[in-house]
Amino acid sequence: MSIFSHLNPAPSFPSYTGRYAVGTTDVEIPVVELPSPSPSPRSSLSTVSFRIFYPCESSAKSAKLVYWLPDPQQEYLGAYLRFLGASRRLSVFLRNLPFLRILSYITIPVIQNANLLQAPTKTKRWPVMVFSHGLGGTKNAYSHLLGSLSSHGMVVIATDHRDGSAPLSLIREASGSAPQHIEYKSISHRQTPEVEEARDDQLKIRLWELGLIHEALLKIDRGEPLLNTLAEKSTETMGDLAMFKSALDVHTPGRISWSGHSFGAATVVQFVKSVFYAPSKQAPSSYKPLFEPSTSSQIVHQITPSSPISLLDLWCMPLLSKSTRWLNTLPLPCYAPNGPGGKNVIAILSDAFFKWGSNLDQLKRTISEDPSRDHVLVKSHAAPYVFYPVSSAHLSQSDFGIMFPWLTRKAFKAEDPARTLRLNTRAILEVLRRNGIEVADTSVIDMEEATSDGHLSAASIGQDEKILSRDGGVAGWIALHIGNDSDSITKEAANELTPQTADPMEAVVQGEVSR
Repeated sequence: MSIFSHLNPAPSFPSYTGRYAVGTTDVEIPVVELPSPSPSPRSSLSTVSFRIFYPCESSAKSAKLVYWLPDPQQEYLGAYLRFLGASRRLSVFLRNLPFLRILSYITIPVIQNANLLQAPTKTKRWPVMVFSHGLGGTKNAYSHLLGSLSSHGMVVIATDHRDGSAPLSLIREASGSAPQHIEYKSISHRQTPEVEEARDDQLKIRLWELGLIHEALLKIDRGEPLLNTLAEKSTETMGDLAMFKSALDVHTPGRISWSGHSFGAATVVQFVKSVFYAPSKQAPSSYKPLFEPSTSSQIVHQITPSSPISLLDLWCMPLLSKSTRWLNTLPLPCYAPNGPGGKNVIAILSDAFFKWGSNLDQLKRTISEDPSRDHVLVKSHAAPYVFYPVSSAHLSQSDFGIMFPWLTRKAFKAEDPARTLRLNTRAILEVLRRNGIEVADTSVIDMEEATSDGHLSAASIGQDEKILSRDGGVAGWIALHIGNDSDSITKEAANELTPQTADPMEAVVQGEVSR
């Protein structure tokens, strides 16, 4: 890092560590151009929005900077301040202060609208992951994790949910009318019938959006023309979707990976189960599906027992709604008779979520082969991977840990958020490799291998065996077991537990951008 970077007051991101440069483009598509897998939960949601991270040609070094804070920046900055508790009037004042205006200068280390690189895989197509953000997140809020994955040879789709979970989201109509503003909707984290209903309403939107994004990916890969309203409103071309034609591995069942953080992780669990178990002919009358795709929808063919799933700080409360509780008693698709078991599922917990006892117990049940049991037992299938990076915060799973390391260190005693994200990246990539997804070798930097003289060694490049080892092969990376027996966690992990589990409000709020 140069001396000039220390003089720059604006937070910055380190470069991605994978072998590929990363391109990005913003996409917003009118829903009328996509076959809806299920009825729309709200008629006012006229578009679906997402950002694409992808391996790109690295020649376009003079490309326009991509700012972390979306346009219009002042509106987004004010929305974040209101999310943190400021009144509307105070947020308007604060967003103009110089020490906050510097946030407008944070850039993401990507190349805007760069040409897509040709995939070196056997299929000549890039593997694809769809990511769902948590409360307070946006399509930019996990740029470092998603860009890191992309730099190792993936196309990653960052969803922009319009359910009131983001500080702000804009719906831009093709007609050119003023954008519709969707601001953060404050809902208690305590489980009550009213809260369950409100979270169900949010999940209906989120699941529908994931279904639409899947339809959009199919059309993009087939080269079918789609209107990108962001391109229509820009003075420059906002990405050429035609370059993705025949380049995405989205048609083979079970090849798309699904990932999310906190509420986004709950969204992924609800989504894959809702699709896999639809239509719900065996469901009790009390079950009210939040997403029920038609049997002719393509998504019912995509979600299979082989679908890889990665869950970062899974927040389980949204899965426990009375109206959907039946679905929560069913196992993930991977545990179907012809499935691989938990070997294509990874859950990664931060400090607060590891110490939040009730949520940890529910997570164990959720990713086990029999969630209906009070006591989790590993039976005939392979167990899922569960890990805990020591001295990490919920914020460490997102960009906020890297942007504000002093905050996560002072407020949450979290250390080295950049390393936490590198560990997450390593683990997710290795799970994909072990399930037949072609991604690039883990970078030398991420492997943390060194020779006797202190220099990094490339000897271990390839299969990253250590990161998924349960014997403590990686410092500060603790393997957990999902069984409820006395050996369900390692001795080192047990030493990290405190007598009191974290309060649910504390654990979630700490994570949702420190409200």
